[in-house]
Order: sequence, then structure tokens, then C-alpha cells
Amino acid sequence: MIQLPTSEQVTEDVIYMTESGYAEFESSVPLHTFKGESEYLTGMIDPSKNLVDFYLDLNTLKTGIGRRDRDMYRTLNVDENPFAEFTGSLASMFDMDSNEEQEVTVNGEFTINGKTRQVKIDGTILVNGEGIVLEASWILNLNDYNIEPPGILFYKVNEEQKVRIEATLKPKDRGNLKS
Repeated sequence: MIQLPTSEQVTEDVIYMTESGYAEFESSVPLHTFKGESEYLTGMIDPSKNLVDFYLDLNTLKTGIGRRDRDMYRTLNVDENPFAEFTGSLASMFDMDSNEEQEVTVNGEFTINGKTRQVKIDGTILVNGEGIVLEASWILNLNDYNIEPPGILFYKVNEEQKVRIEATLKPKDRGNLKS
């Protein structure tokens, strides 16, 4: 079992990272809902600098239907803007000594389709023997990011997308990250 630092022991030497977080969006048209999923969410939390940074290669999102995936990639303009990214900070620090799920809020910038907007995202953090388990969800409005909701016959995809992420971030020594 990994020994995590306590709140008093958080130093500039330790950051928490993942390269295999989970991200999903849920979308709908009248009478039909579908999801896009990826297990390639990459991110980090740096408690000493109060920095939160996550990104996703949008080409890793899969809906289960190849044609729908191709349409989604075209709609999201992944050839020119292949990544979605959030960079921000925690509104208040979580307690590294607590083994209870803690509510957190992050404030920052979310970028998709080359458009960046200020967002506030609520989630939870649980500190356990493996690291920090993060879960968060929010509503993304496609129009806010200059994304035209695609249409199917007379129906358009709902412009509001439910986005959810989950990740276990493991402690890493900052000194070992430099190559």
C-alpha cells in the first residue's frame, strides 16, 4: 500500500497523476440517448500549487457505432482541435487526512473546438490507499463552444451534453517526471 502524505506533509515534490481516467458524454435526440466514452483521460492535481489540469484526446471517444463516431469527430472538428482540456484550481483545498468523500469545486478554463470558456465544476474527491479518486460532472452547451449540434432527419442532437469524469490519481515524485 502506498503511504500518502498528510495535509501537513503536502510538499512541492508530490503531484497526483493519471493516464487512464474515464470520460463520458451523454447526448440525446428525441426518443434516443447515446454515450461516448474514453478510458484515456489524462490529468493531474498539484496540491502545493493548487493546480488541476485534465485533457482528453477526442479521437479516443467511442459511441459504439463507427459512423456515429466519424460524424462526432467531424462535428467536434478533431482534425484541427483534437483535445478537450480543463485547467484551473480548487475553490478550496481538500483534506488529505480524511477518508471520507469530500465535495470539491474547481474554477478554470475548459477548451474544446478551439474555444475556451470559464467554468465552475462540482465533484467529489476521496483520498484512499491508492491515491486520490476524483469524480465530476457538468453540463456542456455545444453552442458555447461554436459546435453546431448535428441533425438526424428533422431532429437535432440536444445542445446540452452531460459530461462525467472519473479518475484515480496516483502520487508521483515531481523530480522523477523530468527526463
